[in-house]
Amino acid sequence: MGIGEIGEALRRSTVHIRGTSPRQQSAGSGVIWDAEGTIITNAHVVGKGANWVELWDGRSLPADVKARDDQRDLVKLKLPTTSLPAATFRNNPVRPGELVIAVGNPLGFTGALTTGIVHAAGPFSGLGRRPWVQAAIRLAPGNSGGPLADAAGYVIGINTMIVSGGIALAIPSATVEEFVRNGARPRLGVAVRLVRSNQRTGLGLLILSVEQDSPAEQASLLIGDLLIGTQEATFTTGADLTDALAEADSGRLKLRFLRGDNPREREVVICLGDRLTREAA
Repeated sequence: MGIGEIGEALRRSTVHIRGTSPRQQSAGSGVIWDAEGTIITNAHVVGKGANWVELWDGRSLPADVKARDDQRDLVKLKLPTTSLPAATFRNNPVRPGELVIAVGNPLGFTGALTTGIVHAAGPFSGLGRRPWVQAAIRLAPGNSGGPLADAAGYVIGINTMIVSGGIALAIPSATVEEFVRNGARPRLGVAVRLVRSNQRTGLGLLILSVEQDSPAEQASLLIGDLLIGTQEATFTTGADLTDALAEADSGRLKLRFLRGDNPREREVVICLGDRLTREAA
């Protein structure tokens, strides 16, 4: 198939997501995972209120959230319809230099297609150890949640954000498949912000909120506590906490933190989907 045919097939497998609530409006893209109405998109695209999905043929349908993982910025939606044109996902390794195609709904333009080149595949500095497909490709608000595909039209990732130098980051298809199969990763139940502390600790994760009945609340963590690390490592980014939660043995994790100037330690029993803010100060 030529690039035009591949692009048209990707457009049919890409949806436009609109979410509305009294305090939030969102818009972005998504990918049809299977013919039974499963849609994959970014968590930051899906609002707290009603969410509607517009298909390539113009139909607009309500979507139910079936799984959410704010750590990995992924959501699984379900539509009340079947026989949809599902995308085909590729799981074999992505190589630098490969041609890639992105389809989405940037700035209100439905089904916009752009091309680029894979820059790298793997962790990105400052975002922890999680892997990314890193591509030199022009994206804009509204592309989030849409497909990044190879030259044959196989989806290799879900477009998520633009970082320094104009590099686009996409969640690899293997990560998406693991999320669809197993759901959300362990969570602590806090929102945090990376802040600079005193010279003794350097950096830390300031707790901005604690969810009711969460592992954080059960461990008596409070708003204003400064998470500085585990017994094994010190936190330097929000992603470090995400990695520590994912790697915790037996669902238990010992956290080191400061309450005022007093160093403390708590063991938390973690459960499943934490949310971390991307703010830094």
